[in-house]
Amino acid sequence: MIKIVVADDEPIERAVVKKILDAAFGADAEVYPACNGREAVDIWQEKNADIAVLDISMPGINGLEAAEMIRQKDDSCVIIFLTAFDEFDYAQKAIRVHALDYLLKPVSENELVAVLDEAIRIAGSGENEGQYRSETLATKEDLSSVKQSAIKKRIADYIEENYVRDISLSDAACALHYSDPYFCKVFKDCFGKSFILYLTELRIGKSKELLNDITVNIKDISTKVGFRDSNYYTKVFKRMEGITPTEYRIIRGII
Repeated sequence: MIKIVVADDEPIERAVVKKILDAAFGADAEVYPACNGREAVDIWQEKNADIAVLDISMPGINGLEAAEMIRQKDDSCVIIFLTAFDEFDYAQKAIRVHALDYLLKPVSENELVAVLDEAIRIAGSGENEGQYRSETLATKEDLSSVKQSAIKKRIADYIEENYVRDISLSDAACALHYSDPYFCKVFKDCFGKSFILYLTELRIGKSKELLNDITVNIKDISTKVGFRDSNYYTKVFKRMEGITPTEYRIIRGII
């Protein structure tokens, strides 16, 4: 079972996130609420938690400080920030502690679950440990509409050409010659969602096209759109579409 710490000093925010995660992952995950950064670190240490979802602005030890304390002792814990602060320096610091993502409140249920889906996959596979390189610093830069449009196309083209591979935000940033913090900021500005949610939605959309061909089995489809495991693909598909790939085919009269 995957263990998740959720830290937020607002009781309602904690309850909402816990409710979403409990409903989405059920018996696959145990969610432990924390009211501040100190409690989050204590629970993480006591429960040996795999994932930490941290608000940034909290009394005492804030989310960034808590993340730094966790990271000093554990390279493999998957860290996600969920915050109301849309500040570039926060995004920089989030990347420096090797956060998987930086989500802005109010976050949609689909985006939160998509990011936690990926976090659970990484935590379960152990691939997070030691995979991050040292990050370069980014300079703050305002994007004109023309420049943003050009950057958006470059990013979209890269993902379109590489979505079948196991790509990460860092892979995309490196390929497009951006620092990770700058790419994180630019991606949110361009697409209004996280890199992981964008990539997952694209893969599911591509898989729906392939599902229309009855001669292609579901296991092959999952591989063709970038999912390494067909069971994981089916779980993500159902979470996003409300039905399984097989049910999708039945409803559309394909089988």
